[in-house]
Amino acid sequence: MKLLFAGTPEVAADVLKGLVSAGHEVVVVLTREDAVVGRSKTPTPSAVALVSSQLQIPTLKSNRLTNDDLAKISKSGAELGIVIAYGSILKLDALDSLTEGWFNLHFSVLPKYRGAAPVQRALMAGETETGITMFKLDEGMDTGPIVAQLQTAIGPRENAGNLLTRLGSLAVSLLLETLPKIYSGAHVLVSQVGQPSFASKPTREDARIDFSNSAQTIQHQVLGLNPEPMAWCLAAEAPMRVIDAMENQSTQILDLMNENNPGEIVSTEGRVFVKCGEGSVLELLEVQPSSKRSMSARDWFNGNRKLEKLT
Repeated sequence: MKLLFAGTPEVAADVLKGLVSAGHEVVVVLTREDAVVGRSKTPTPSAVALVSSQLQIPTLKSNRLTNDDLAKISKSGAELGIVIAYGSILKLDALDSLTEGWFNLHFSVLPKYRGAAPVQRALMAGETETGITMFKLDEGMDTGPIVAQLQTAIGPRENAGNLLTRLGSLAVSLLLETLPKIYSGAHVLVSQVGQPSFASKPTREDARIDFSNSAQTIQHQVLGLNPEPMAWCLAAEAPMRVIDAMENQSTQILDLMNENNPGEIVSTEGRVFVKCGEGSVLELLEVQPSSKRSMSARDWFNGNRKLEKLT
């Protein structure tokens, strides 16, 4: 069966490579238009566009499918669409453009965490399990019937980048296992069951650390927002990214900081601790001060010994 593949970021590019390596016929790739990345202001192709170019697959770049785009898709001969992190909602005319429909790979166990940022929001919420759902697209946001699901435990120190990479590998396995069933018509579509939840893209305000929250809550925030947009706080009124941190439950450290207020810093034996809400303590592991490279919390603190509090 001839496939259309739609996706944009690195994780989607990896799935595309796995799909083609397994011998599936991808006749056209759909990805978002070149976007300005970083300070260079130079339009940059998506990760999927780069891979499709390497694989010499015709590529359609579009943020919102037009009639002209749909005509090109029709001309490609594609019968079935595979979507992973494309970045735009497909309207009914697009969904009707392929005879066998469109199937999306979503990084949650639907109906939990529908939306743009399921991995980030699951980690921020402190979930211990997540998964992948392959479902047939309809006009809703991640509401279509399910064809396959795979669940996996979340590692205690996995951040969003690590987890997304691992889920991408699992997605290839799930896709390659499921596609033959779809080709033969042996697949079964099952309606989503359960209370849905939603995963909006985190904002800069979502990433601001409030040290009156528990250290566990902040740890989840830090892991969930790495590598983007990164949790942050103010150090001497300047923004500082907190790249890695973890709750410390040592009785010795808790006793040491018992009288401190949220946000106050204590360093001992080359380690840096911040008092948080509910009597808890967060250990800073890696930070990135404004306009500087990332560094260990110890190196950062050695240059800021007069700093008493983060806000």
